[in-house]
Amino acid sequence: MVKLKNYNVVLKHFVLLLTFITVISCAEKKYVVTKIEGKEIGITDKNYEVAELESFIKPYRDRIDEDLNKVLANAPETLDKSGQWQTSMGNFLADITFETADKVFYMREKKSLDICLLNHGGIRSIIPKGNVTARTAYEVMPFENTAIVIALKGEQILEIVNYILSEKKPHPLKGLTFTIDKNNQPKDILVKGSPVDSNKIYYVVTSDYLSNGGDNMLFFKKGVAQYDLEYKLRNIIIDYFKENKTITANKDIRITKE
Repeated sequence: MVKLKNYNVVLKHFVLLLTFITVISCAEKKYVVTKIEGKEIGITDKNYEVAELESFIKPYRDRIDEDLNKVLANAPETLDKSGQWQTSMGNFLADITFETADKVFYMREKKSLDICLLNHGGIRSIIPKGNVTARTAYEVMPFENTAIVIALKGEQILEIVNYILSEKKPHPLKGLTFTIDKNNQPKDILVKGSPVDSNKIYYVVTSDYLSNGGDNMLFFKKGVAQYDLEYKLRNIIIDYFKENKTITANKDIRITKE
């Protein structure tokens, strides 16, 4: 006679085993990368039709070169970035950035700019004597920096002056003037011809890079307001070239040394 009790126990275990195997077999499999192999294929590799690739690119390259090489203006003399406290390139860039950004800022906010401050290191080339093209602008300002207006208190304007003194670099400057006395201290600090007012808010146009404290210009991070003009500094240069056929720099003194 078959012992049903033992039979039921064995059957129960068998069903559990089948269920477990089924679950395991249906579970999502996880794969782990254990090895990666690669091969560098040069553009001149025999597997590629270089001539065909060049033929495809040429129309685009020619169009870009045509746009970049189109003469927009003329520079009677070379503008460069050499100088102790200011340079012809620095004056030029600060002036046109101030002039262009001021129009945009007033149109949007009904406010006027007081100062323009850029960085000497951001100027990457000269404007040589002769024809000026869009390519010239790309060489001078190859970065994608945009114009930003920062609202600063009077005390931050004094920080700008002290920063320039400590850096001893001819950073492009417009709207702010001062004198360095015999003790290497600033005096006669003026903004648009008037003494700095500690209770006034000044609007300073700069680059988005500097507005975030780049080049250690940490005073910009103390701004009480910020306005993105959505206007690339390089495009400001190109637009100026298009609108002004003769490119010159103002030679007025912005920083005087006794």
